[in-house]
Amino acid sequence: MTERSTFGTILLILIAAFVMFYNLGGIPLLDPDEPVYAETAKEMLSHQDFVSPRIYGEYWYDKPPMYYWLVAASFKLLGSSEFAARLPSALLAILGALYVYFAASRLFGARAGLAGALVLVTSIEYFYLGKAAVTDITLTFFLTVSLLAFLERRYYLFYICAGLATVTKGPVGFLFPGAVIFLYMLLTRNFSLLKEMKIPAGIVLFALFGLPWYVAMYAIHGNAFVDTFLGFHNVTRFTSPEHPEGVLWYYFIPVLILGFLPWTAVMLQAVWAALTDSRPQHRRPLVFLAIWAAFIFLFFTASRTKLVSYILPMYPPLAIIVGWYLDRIMDWRRGDRPFAWPLLLTVFGGLLAAGAVYGAYNAMPDLLPGAYFTAAVFIAMILGTWYFVAKRDVSRAFWLQIAGMAVFVVVLMSLLFPPAAPAFHARDVAQAFTANYDGKSPVYVVKFLRPGFAFYSGVYGTELAYEHWGVPGKAYFVIRPGDWDWMNNTEKQKFKVLAAVGEKLLLVKQ
Repeated sequence: MTERSTFGTILLILIAAFVMFYNLGGIPLLDPDEPVYAETAKEMLSHQDFVSPRIYGEYWYDKPPMYYWLVAASFKLLGSSEFAARLPSALLAILGALYVYFAASRLFGARAGLAGALVLVTSIEYFYLGKAAVTDITLTFFLTVSLLAFLERRYYLFYICAGLATVTKGPVGFLFPGAVIFLYMLLTRNFSLLKEMKIPAGIVLFALFGLPWYVAMYAIHGNAFVDTFLGFHNVTRFTSPEHPEGVLWYYFIPVLILGFLPWTAVMLQAVWAALTDSRPQHRRPLVFLAIWAAFIFLFFTASRTKLVSYILPMYPPLAIIVGWYLDRIMDWRRGDRPFAWPLLLTVFGGLLAAGAVYGAYNAMPDLLPGAYFTAAVFIAMILGTWYFVAKRDVSRAFWLQIAGMAVFVVVLMSLLFPPAAPAFHARDVAQAFTANYDGKSPVYVVKFLRPGFAFYSGVYGTELAYEHWGVPGKAYFVIRPGDWDWMNNTEKQKFKVLAAVGEKLLLVKQ
């Protein structure tokens, strides 16, 4: 490794570690997603069953076990905590940025590789999900290594990581790499690559790393596993909306604009430059990266179920393209006039700053200090980028935005999340319940709060349904204020409010 690449590696690790680890365990697990993974991992350890995931003591076919395994290992080493639940995501986010750096450096040079990796690690959605106990970073890591390994013709690594992606999120682990590679071969008319892909050995490697868990689950659970996991959680979610309000064809356009900030401002011209670049040594990888990003975006645009995190696997190829472009314009070559960069940053960053202040002022005044700091950070980035680009100093404009996003991480995790988090976690109401519970009466919990309540209280409870309000005898209820607005005041008098914390109510019916 050269001195320059050694310095780049150390610098990237320091920046990425700061972004991912800053206040990582300082906020309770946010319902409903984070506690699901933490609770399932906790039950894996308590049942000593690492094949069949469970939640609330029942078998759980929602996701393959990779992230459960990682969190269970983290809990085993560090104990059950918010930090331990999020640690695997944070580590894989850092490793993903490092792999992007190494691969992009081999493809485009060390400066382009470092720029691409830093673009990735400082894009809002990437570091947000890197600090969350969910599967998205893990899937993105394995898909990224798999597809970059194919691009560099490291075929054995390609098959291994496709297998591991399949144990992380299901069929997309091999369908996505397969589809991207097929489209690349089709559009470049280069099907001769099939001859060098070591397909027989690759099938064996993929099977060894990707299929044993599926075989074991089918042997244990039979068609119940196939129908629920493949039928509902994959096919049905693609063809039918889980969240009908999100079925908008343009759903992922604003998600991408916000999620890839601040680099959205340079993304479009970077992609255009990549597709029109005439240098043979760069054209092949740039076209592949563009196909990769476009396929992920279009696939989930076509999907009937849409969640913000779904398009995360397109961020690594976009980041590499942006890093390549930034490296190119740092030399300010003829034809490169990146004034669209500060112009678009003014639009997107200005909207984010104004939206943060307006939203906090009208909805959550406790967030106003964080919103003002957010606005200040982005305004400083906008003004500084205009100044440096006008001075033809693209390098300083780039590093200004890296520094700005590091400051934004501090603002986000110190001033925005802490006052907002109580509305989205069940830790406090679970603690109030533990202090008041008689140890024997039934407990009913609304679906949204149940994972976090179970993780923090150690009591599973029963998912609250309408008929449970009328159960005879003493019973406890964990709800949000709006969950009993349908009840008249006479009926409400049958219940006593034991605690009201963080927009959660703990009730007891005598």
